[in-house]
Amino acid sequence: MDILKDILIYSEAKPLLFTRLYFWGFFAFLLIFYSIIYKKNPLRNAYLFFMSLFFYYKSGGYFFSLLIFSTIVDFTLGQLIYSAKTITKKKIFVATSVFINLSLLAYFKYAYFFTDLFNTAFHTDIKVINLLADWTNNLTGSSFNISAIILPVGISFYTFQTISYTVDVYRNKLKPVKNIIDFGFYVSFFPQLVAGPIVRAAEFIPQLYQKFKLSRQEFGHAIFLILNGLIKKMLISDYISINFVDRVFDSPLSFTGFENLMAVYGYSIQIYCDFSGYTDIAIGVALLLGFRLPINFNSPYKAMNITDFWRRWHISLSTWLRDYLYIPLGGNKKGKTRTYINLLITMLLGGLWHGASLRFIIWGGLHGLGLVIHKLWVKLNTRYRKHYTSRSSKNLFSHFISVFLTFHLVTFAWIFFRAESMQDSLGMIKQIFGNFQPELVPVMISSYNKIFLIMLIGYLVHWLPASIKEFYRGMFIKSHLSIKILITILVIFILYQAKSAEIQPFIYFQF
Repeated sequence: MDILKDILIYSEAKPLLFTRLYFWGFFAFLLIFYSIIYKKNPLRNAYLFFMSLFFYYKSGGYFFSLLIFSTIVDFTLGQLIYSAKTITKKKIFVATSVFINLSLLAYFKYAYFFTDLFNTAFHTDIKVINLLADWTNNLTGSSFNISAIILPVGISFYTFQTISYTVDVYRNKLKPVKNIIDFGFYVSFFPQLVAGPIVRAAEFIPQLYQKFKLSRQEFGHAIFLILNGLIKKMLISDYISINFVDRVFDSPLSFTGFENLMAVYGYSIQIYCDFSGYTDIAIGVALLLGFRLPINFNSPYKAMNITDFWRRWHISLSTWLRDYLYIPLGGNKKGKTRTYINLLITMLLGGLWHGASLRFIIWGGLHGLGLVIHKLWVKLNTRYRKHYTSRSSKNLFSHFISVFLTFHLVTFAWIFFRAESMQDSLGMIKQIFGNFQPELVPVMISSYNKIFLIMLIGYLVHWLPASIKEFYRGMFIKSHLSIKILITILVIFILYQAKSAEIQPFIYFQF
């Protein structure tokens, strides 16, 4: 009975994660029935919709009711937008969708932030109440804590997805989905539900009505992505996080400047391996089910400038911000000054999307400032672009300097993104520049040799030429099934030996 309870009932201590054995049991169970019905699209979509709801329940508890609410609201408004006879009515309906979605997101994500600002400004003492928990207690007799608002898993991601749906219907880029089950499946598709990538309706919904298709090459690619993602997450990200990065960021003043600097470098590769690892697994799992999700990372630390970085990092978010925020603000169509202001607003709001804190606003502001400076540089120095395309040794050096500077600006900004408070952020910077203690560097390298080695391997693999990565990916895909099985068993064995006693959640679950 206890085993059945563990399988079916949500436990806050045991969320459903890709790195848990339970998830792969869940996926195997899903595939058993999926293999019977996958050719019947309506039944397949309904089955995956309800299995996705169960996945979300096991990941976030009673918050699955919010997912259902968003599904019903945006499905209805999508129909109303499409059938409205006047542009005024269409605008009212799309504005209603945006307002409801952003209000939900703002309440759960920013209630404390805005309440604190209000209390500080007007010297009040307003308390935040969890209205959803209060209503649930009144309706069901449960005893959820109403004094604390818990951020629902994945709300930032599926909110942006549903907004893109109604806006695209309004822009006539997409016809509304006729079946609410199909729409619910689009909103809740479990591989990318809780941490992206953010999937546009125009990209995904047509796949609901296509026949299942999975070639031998795609099968190999899916398995490769899943293994690659697990290695990134469990072998690199979790290891350096638990054994080094978290300790330094939790108490930066207790460590030397060198240790703080290495922790910042460590976090740069940790967050990349963590988030891109999740995305790799999500794309691979979706592909095994016959669905194609968009690429979300493309070697971001190879970027030559901040603009290039955002073409490579969290691509689904950066393109969403471009299409649904930057361009509606005017983009680059209203003069240079307005372009720079739009860039700063977009990145500041992008920072706020990640969290209700001054730290995230500073992080977004640094990236916005970097984008503005890059645009100014390109306009003021036309020879700069020629340096990009030149093959001479001199310009290879320029390429290296560009990547080096971009990487360090991005890495510096991660300090504010990761630190627990502004005080810790500033304390870490102070330690790096004021208490480096270079005489202890050899001793610390010896003491942290395994951690630094894992970090170095992570960076070296990341910076490998694309041709080499494509070579070993292609070799895996072309290999015999027996070779794939042997490699999979070997990877599982290595990951089992390396895994921590406590399963580490994916970083972007908190957003």
